[in-house]
Amino acid sequence: MQYDPDIHHRRSIRLKGWDYSSAGAYSVTICAKYRECLLGNITGSDMCLNEYGNIAADCWQDLPKHYAHIELDAFIIMPNHVHGIIVVGAGFKPAFFSNPDGKINAECKYRAGLKPAPTYAQHGLSEIVRAYKTFSTRYINKIRNASGIPVWQRNFYEHIIRNEQELDAIRTYIKDNPSKWTWDEENPNIKGTAN
Repeated sequence: MQYDPDIHHRRSIRLKGWDYSSAGAYSVTICAKYRECLLGNITGSDMCLNEYGNIAADCWQDLPKHYAHIELDAFIIMPNHVHGIIVVGAGFKPAFFSNPDGKINAECKYRAGLKPAPTYAQHGLSEIVRAYKTFSTRYINKIRNASGIPVWQRNFYEHIIRNEQELDAIRTYIKDNPSKWTWDEENPNIKGTAN
């Protein structure tokens, strides 16, 4: 089938006119390609990361080393998606975060192999998410010996966090996400059933 711009186009979910490199807090959700559960599994109400999930977590925590103008807030790696809050520039004060295993990662063992972005560059949210997908895909594919195979869906969901109440609600949603996996629309085991 030949490309037809009237039929084959992706509608932007971004807020028209908003500068996504401007200071603020953003909630993002990044889904695995075909929503494949390749990052681990839920046991009870706990997320148990596998090797790919650990790479995804390490690459997420490594982002501020490449983008000095961001801070990371709450995040969770789920079996087939990632939820996280990225604070760009001066914005909300980030919350304390620990990995699902309760430990703080002082040093990421999966490096992008690139120099951190210069501190004078104020990259937007799309660039930061693109870098995350690129870094994590590179290391996951190296381990699964699958060069060039996509790990993530092409787009991502974002939400501009407008106040402290929203920030607290999203932090709670992220923290509680594993315990709600049974009813999560991203859970492939409930597709085609009534929620």
